Amino acid sequence: MCELVSCGVEVIARYLTCLSPRTFAQKSAIFLLTRKRQRAYPYLVRILHISDIHIGVESYGHAASEAEVEALPPYFAPGVDRSQFVGVSTRLLDFLTTFDWSVDYAISHNVDLVLFSGDAYKSRDPSQTHQREFARRIARLSNVGIPVFLIVGNHDLPHVANRATALEIFPTLGVANVTVGATLDTFNVNTNAGPLQIIALPWIRIGQFMAKEETRDMTLEQIKNSVEARLTALLDQEIAQLDPSIPAILCAHVTVSGAKLGSERSMMLGNDHVLGLGTMANPAFDYVALGHIHKHQVLTQNPPVVYPGSIERIDFSEERDEKGFMVIDLDHTKPRGDRNVTIEFVRVAARKMLTMDVATNPGEDPTDAALEVAGKFAGEGLEESIVRMRITMEAEQEPAFSEARVRQALTSAFHLAGIDRTVHRERRTRLGTEDAEKISPMMALRRYLESRNTPADREKQLTEYAELLLTEELEGSS
Repeated sequence: MCELVSCGVEVIARYLTCLSPRTFAQKSAIFLLTRKRQRAYPYLVRILHISDIHIGVESYGHAASEAEVEALPPYFAPGVDRSQFVGVSTRLLDFLTTFDWSVDYAISHNVDLVLFSGDAYKSRDPSQTHQREFARRIARLSNVGIPVFLIVGNHDLPHVANRATALEIFPTLGVANVTVGATLDTFNVNTNAGPLQIIALPWIRIGQFMAKEETRDMTLEQIKNSVEARLTALLDQEIAQLDPSIPAILCAHVTVSGAKLGSERSMMLGNDHVLGLGTMANPAFDYVALGHIHKHQVLTQNPPVVYPGSIERIDFSEERDEKGFMVIDLDHTKPRGDRNVTIEFVRVAARKMLTMDVATNPGEDPTDAALEVAGKFAGEGLEESIVRMRITMEAEQEPAFSEARVRQALTSAFHLAGIDRTVHRERRTRLGTEDAEKISPMMALRRYLESRNTPADREKQLTEYAELLLTEELEGSS
């Protein structure tokens, strides 16, 4: 196996020799083309913007077998003994594989800077294994001379204030070519194509801006509005100090008004502070690199305000979402407002998720109906897909349903997430799967209390208590 231990052409050449003949030809062609691009257009700064990697998400997986580890693509963890991955979650391998592909792309396409806009991990207290694997890939970029700019996301913050974040290890060890934006500040970053100004807007704790005495008599909405106003004012101060002759980028882990939410809603308490799109789309920026929302979207074009989304599917709310990262070319010879040449969304081969919906007719055998639907997906790549089945039936049909037979028919799937039955009985309040993944805690509580015919005064009292609990959590760990 090859080891990327030096920089430039030698590293690329040594890396290519580790690949199969077919992959070698593909990578060689990419390498030659990108070298030509750099010689022909030395005034372009190429940036790769990636976000929400969430190493540690292991739902819908199983312990990886030796055969599954050996079948991983050649770009997976180059130079590392693969035997150490036997027995780890296959979902961890999914996330690391797409991360490796992104790193591989950055190297082979002569990227000048990698921007990471937060949430390296799923857990605020990542395991040593998860930290090692993230660091390996950042070190690979550093070792070939590609600067990496990281900001802290909400999942990178410890539960307790004043403790180190999960990303502080890089500046502590003095890792070359790696900068961490842990506070709202402006950084000057040198790249092979020229200098850049980057304003970092990491995830902000409420406690950083407001003392508990200030929030004691405020509602949750008032606290959020106050934080948003203060953040906007501080961001404007940083913008006012930018040098207009140098390309400027905002790298932020935040919710922006108007953005469409994804599975991050199910991973949060539902109390994000939201910044206005007008604040973010400031003409002083040549590009705005956002993180936190898992659904890829471009909110404005001039300047581009972009969420690349997460690089792997977290749950079934992202089943139809494309996954990938952004590649941006800036012309540093042009004046502010005219520097953006191209922005491109590059798709990665994320793990496929597949939902099978079965609606039975009155008197129909529910097992036969489920097997018929499952049969229609034969040849649809079930062996590479995380599959779930949702079947609806009447109460009198349920005794005839054989879940064991249906599970047997779906054994070729990479992973069967479950078979969810909806049986029509006497009426009761139930949320659909998609609603449950997106609804806020306060809304869920209100729906529950309504379904229980809770008296209005009692409902008001309970929701006020719930709001206080959420405010305390927001102050302490968001």
